[in-house]
Amino acid sequence: MYKRQGWLCLSLCVNLGLLAYFKYFNFGIDSLNAIFAAFDGPALSFAEVVLPVGISFYTFQTLSYSVDIYRGDAQPAKSLGDFMCYVAMFPQLVAGPIVRYSSVADQLHSRTHTLPKFYRGVLSFQAGLAKKVLVGDVLGQLADAAFATSDLSPAHAWLGALCYTFQIYFDFSGYSDMAIGLGLMIGFRFPINFDQPYRSKSITDFWRRWHVSLSSFLRDYLYVPLGGNRKGPFRTYLNLSATMLIGGLWHGANWTFIAWGAYQGFWLIVERLMGKRSLFGWLPRPGQVAGTFVLVVFGWVFFRAESIGAAMDYFAAMFGADLGVPAVGELPLRRIHALALLAGAACLWVFPTTQSLIRSPRAVWVLVLQGIFWIALLQLHHVSHVPFLYFQF
Repeated sequence: MYKRQGWLCLSLCVNLGLLAYFKYFNFGIDSLNAIFAAFDGPALSFAEVVLPVGISFYTFQTLSYSVDIYRGDAQPAKSLGDFMCYVAMFPQLVAGPIVRYSSVADQLHSRTHTLPKFYRGVLSFQAGLAKKVLVGDVLGQLADAAFATSDLSPAHAWLGALCYTFQIYFDFSGYSDMAIGLGLMIGFRFPINFDQPYRSKSITDFWRRWHVSLSSFLRDYLYVPLGGNRKGPFRTYLNLSATMLIGGLWHGANWTFIAWGAYQGFWLIVERLMGKRSLFGWLPRPGQVAGTFVLVVFGWVFFRAESIGAAMDYFAAMFGADLGVPAVGELPLRRIHALALLAGAACLWVFPTTQSLIRSPRAVWVLVLQGIFWIALLQLHHVSHVPFLYFQF
């Protein structure tokens, strides 16, 4: 028993130690230097640590493997090759979904390669690429411009926040669709990562639908081991707060991500105090969805801003506060941005999910998708850089 616990502790220390060093070393030194500067102390000099692409995702996968083996929730890999294949599985290696070993262990040795599965994989990949390039990237231009402008009018500040809300969803869910599609092409079935999150009726509901693989990871490997809701209300609220703070910090080494996690945890606690009911439960469902969506938009301002101060300034711009400068800044809104907003809104609140559509694809939808996919390829041909938000995580 003690031997197994020792190996588990070693695995956790190695995984979390590597993550802490590569992802948070610079942040820690910068924070210390800020404290020293406040007291006129000397600054620490250090070599910048370069963040390996996707380290948060494959570190969590190896960590979950060790914990699942210890708990008996999964059988050990039959060979080092199996384990390495699981960790280095390229479709979802750098940006998820976070795949647990138990969900692919059997598929490493026995999986089907069929034309219908490959066909659905191609459709999923095409849909994901179109979502990312034609909606996420296009609206990302406006979001970047908004958060780089200091004198936005309230209307344009709201527009910028809305564009980022669309960008982060279509960028990340688009990549998830591509990863799931690539997996299907080579015979693997990966779990879904998004389930129409902007149709949520509450923040609690939102976290059941947004980045599902991370939400379930935090629940099973952090919230439940801390005690979950089994040790009274106070411990439940404390566990929720700790889970969301760590979830925010997982996304990036910046106080803005911690603030975003605290913001999400606050609303989860409020809804728990209300008996897990929506803050907007007195409204009809469309009103609940709209109210929750606005709360999510506010949260993304913390997520996108460069600093807490910048986030506060952006909130001030959204509500027309006097910042000492005339609020006349505008965004370079063009027809392509308006089309992307309309297309994004239709995907979010009218059309079913990509996974629902590819389950039994209709000919008309497939033909439309082919046209959209080729437009996305033409768009890629005309840009020199294609950003991907979650590479930084």
